[in-house]
Amino acid sequence: MSTTKQGNTPQMIANNLTPAYPTHPGEILKDEIEYRGISQRKLAEQMGLTYSVLNEILNARRPMTEKTALLFEAALGIDAEPLMRLQLKYNMQTTRKDETFMERLAQVRKIAAAL
Repeated sequence: MSTTKQGNTPQMIANNLTPAYPTHPGEILKDEIEYRGISQRKLAEQMGLTYSVLNEILNARRPMTEKTALLFEAALGIDAEPLMRLQLKYNMQTTRKDETFMERLAQVRKIAAAL
């Protein structure tokens, strides 16, 4: 990723932008399910999930796993791998916004640089 630094905030260079808010794969799937007119309860039943688990994924309160991505692929015909890449990007962007973890990471970098 090409960035320039101003203070502690990386500034993005054109065509290499990070969205202000990460997109959870459940948000995309929720829109798709609504567009297709599919009931969440019916889809959950078809996938062998509880309604609450499916709803938590669709509302970004639960992560997409490899198994759930494959279940969505089977049920909706949406490739699992792009869903998992989206989940990874979501996880990474969310983690980078965790100030406590980023402070810890900075400390590890300082120690590693001294080795």
